Amino acid sequence: MQPSHPTNTTWNPCARAARLNAGLAIGLVAMLWLSLWIGWVPIAPGELGAIVQSWLGNGAGEEITGKALVFGLVRIPRALLTVLVGMSLSAAGAVYQGLFRNPLVSPEILGVSAGATFGAALGLLIAGSSWLVVQSLAFVFGLAAVGMALLIARLVAVRPMLVLVLAGLVVLSVFNSSITLLKYLSDPYNELPAIVFWMMGSMSRGQWGDLLIAAPIMVGSLVLIHLMRYKLNILSLGDLQAKSLGLNPMLYRLVFIFLSSMVVSVSVAVCGQVCWVGLVMPHIARTLVGPNHEQMLPVAVLSGGIFLLLADTAARSLTMAELPISVVTAFIGAPLFAYLLYRNRGSGWS
Repeated sequence: MQPSHPTNTTWNPCARAARLNAGLAIGLVAMLWLSLWIGWVPIAPGELGAIVQSWLGNGAGEEITGKALVFGLVRIPRALLTVLVGMSLSAAGAVYQGLFRNPLVSPEILGVSAGATFGAALGLLIAGSSWLVVQSLAFVFGLAAVGMALLIARLVAVRPMLVLVLAGLVVLSVFNSSITLLKYLSDPYNELPAIVFWMMGSMSRGQWGDLLIAAPIMVGSLVLIHLMRYKLNILSLGDLQAKSLGLNPMLYRLVFIFLSSMVVSVSVAVCGQVCWVGLVMPHIARTLVGPNHEQMLPVAVLSGGIFLLLADTAARSLTMAELPISVVTAFIGAPLFAYLLYRNRGSGWS
């Protein structure tokens, strides 16, 4: 997996990555600010002072205006959660692709997303279950799916990386079949639409409570992955090279898989399945700055946040009824991936 890059002597991936990260960080902040004002409730940036005054005046017994409620309780937590989910899925995709040395690997591998979706569907079918129960089951079953894949690979113990991918496909198939069974058994008027809606993904459920629970896990995992990103370079060389360089490949592989699966499970728990982010964004970053994870990973994370924020803004603005976010990410991600295939033709992808 060797993406193309300029062959002239001025190619400096470190300097290019630094400039790119600065530009992406500015772009992310600008997109975050812009997304707060876009929606079916018209709010202009000039109304920010009145919104702040409305919240501050609430302590004096004044009523909070409708726009202040929309801005403070809906748009801000939703935008922040969207950025975190986009960053997390992109980072998980980059880690999986590096670990498995396969450009087609995405967070769906190892059955994480399918396991989390099964847990959420199960929670939706339990009578009287709260939203917290649904999210907790999604998180637990997402990690359980990873545990099952690792256990199968451990029992087989032949060419561990290849077996782990195949074990992931087994777990993925089992949970997808289980989801189909739950859909078949569910009430077609209430439970089935809720399960289908969950599977298509939506950031509309994002609230401050979700953000406060998910953010520490996501941010903590992303920081750890970032601090250990140079070890991904060593692991991507293979087990023999990693051992010769003094690295325990099994230990660090498990750590990276656990951290990546954790952020994917949390993402599915708070917003359902979101496709294409973890597959496409690492490829874009690799095309821009090369395969070195020390430069590539930050670019992938920042671009993932921007991409999902852009997709969510489009999902809630293009039509009267909000579109499932996976529909938007698929419409954008699939052509983008086709373009990357064309652009990198003749490189290490073939």
